[in-house]
Amino acid sequence: MRVRGRRRKSVAFFITLGACLVALAVALNVGWILLNWAEVALLVLGIVFFLVIIFGLVINTTFLIREIRRNEQHDAFINAVTHELKTPIASIRLYLETLKTRDVDETQRAEFYDIMLADSQRLLTTVEQVLRAGRTGHRRRRIATSVINLGEIVRECLEITRIRYGLTDNHLLYYETAEASKAKVSGDIDELRAAFSNLLDNAVKYSNKEVHVSVSLSTVDDKRIAVKVTDTGIGIPSEQLKRIFKRFYRVPDKFMARVKGTGLGLFIVQSVVKKHGGRVYAESSGPGHGSTFTVQLPRVY
Repeated sequence: MRVRGRRRKSVAFFITLGACLVALAVALNVGWILLNWAEVALLVLGIVFFLVIIFGLVINTTFLIREIRRNEQHDAFINAVTHELKTPIASIRLYLETLKTRDVDETQRAEFYDIMLADSQRLLTTVEQVLRAGRTGHRRRRIATSVINLGEIVRECLEITRIRYGLTDNHLLYYETAEASKAKVSGDIDELRAAFSNLLDNAVKYSNKEVHVSVSLSTVDDKRIAVKVTDTGIGIPSEQLKRIFKRFYRVPDKFMARVKGTGLGLFIVQSVVKKHGGRVYAESSGPGHGSTFTVQLPRVY
């Protein structure tokens, strides 16, 4: 919080400095024009020079603010990753120490093993997220393509999500049209699996107390197929719908702040979808009204 306060003061300082410089430049230019109004050539050069100064000040201030915001996002990402790594490690260590120093019955021992396995999976998932974000961030990186039945990938991701969060078919609903069930796409199966898993994880994590997520697979036209993931959760403010796909970005909301994450999930989704020649976008009626994420991919025959 102190670091953010200092950065906000820095932003305010540089904005004020920029405004003062602009005002000074205006005053000097106007004074110069009044004193040298007869010299037309110098007047034109002065105006051009004045516009260049103003443009430079605006560009400098804009890039400065962007860099400060980017640093804040990096700090938030480091804090989030640190928490995501530290929590399961501390939990695993605690249960191992308990098993080493105390005699526990077989029921408790099995329960401790299950908890440690779950924490290990959480740790592995976080590491994979960070590594995958680094790989997908390289635009020149090529993907291994093969012809894939998209419906099979989506159903597989749904089953994994059900098991991971202990959900039933009533919590996760799936629909597909007859034509879409046979539709195929060209791409990397692991990358696409990671993208849809991230969308499903977000839909569950940002749901309200009761999870209701519906997934649909349908054809848009002869060339495209769409996967929609709809939840009845906390929703997204309209001004944030495009920002949420940026690397490290998280919506500044009190409830969302309580849900731990790295801010990489949707960035990975967008990067994967773009590399497969598709597009992804989010829709929401606002906070408290849920959200829908739509992925469109080109079909192959």
